[in-house]
Amino acid sequence: MSASQKRPVGTVTRGTTNPNRLRRMDRWIAAVHGAALRRSHDPVAVDLGYGAAPWTAVELMERLRTFAPAVHVVGIEIDPARVAAAKPYEREGLRFAHGGFEVPLDGRRPALIRAANVLRQYDEAEVAAVWQRLCARLAPGGLLVEGTCDEIGRRHVWVALGPEGPRTVTFATRLGSLERPSDLAERLPKALIHRNVPGEPVHAFLRDFDRAWAAAAPYASLSARQRWIRTARALAVDWPLTDGVRRWRQGEITVEWAALAPRAG
Repeated sequence: MSASQKRPVGTVTRGTTNPNRLRRMDRWIAAVHGAALRRSHDPVAVDLGYGAAPWTAVELMERLRTFAPAVHVVGIEIDPARVAAAKPYEREGLRFAHGGFEVPLDGRRPALIRAANVLRQYDEAEVAAVWQRLCARLAPGGLLVEGTCDEIGRRHVWVALGPEGPRTVTFATRLGSLERPSDLAERLPKALIHRNVPGEPVHAFLRDFDRAWAAAAPYASLSARQRWIRTARALAVDWPLTDGVRRWRQGEITVEWAALAPRAG
């Protein structure tokens, strides 16, 4: 293999990271993919593009091992200096490697790839090819979770994909800090953030989300959680939500990707 073929695929990110930043995404992964990780004969999870510090990879390993004790987490970074800085944090079940979207795992195929705040700097036109490349690396039944969050993890939107492509979009927030659901628009993943304009499905969804939230205002006297649950029930009348009260109570709503997918052209 030539030197150019060995070069990691992708570009260096800003590297911004903070402890607990991805807790909402991790909590959702545990709920929807935990059983599959336990069943996997080779449960490898990848934290792709973990950033300038290894906190998110360390936390992913700790959280996954609470329900899948055999899971092995690999933090992958395209910046070799970041990999070197993370090496002292390696332990049983956790290692760090230099790489990019090719996801180098010495022949192993991951049951989970988490790519948070990685594609934000890429062009929208590049997203589909990256998704396809990462999904092709997944083990049968594997999951790719790709999305964006704010600096301290209060607001987060991610897409879940299987080997066949995108499945769902999840909106997750700290309810106590939410003024209206469309505040999450600034955290839409790259595939959707430029599509929040009239005529696009994601714009219509956020519009209906705000309207349902406003209509549920009387429930705020009970709690922000009860208002969110009422909002989700109203949304479910017209939008294909895939979750229920158990996830809504966590400040989440998940909708089928097909309902929000960008219009052609």
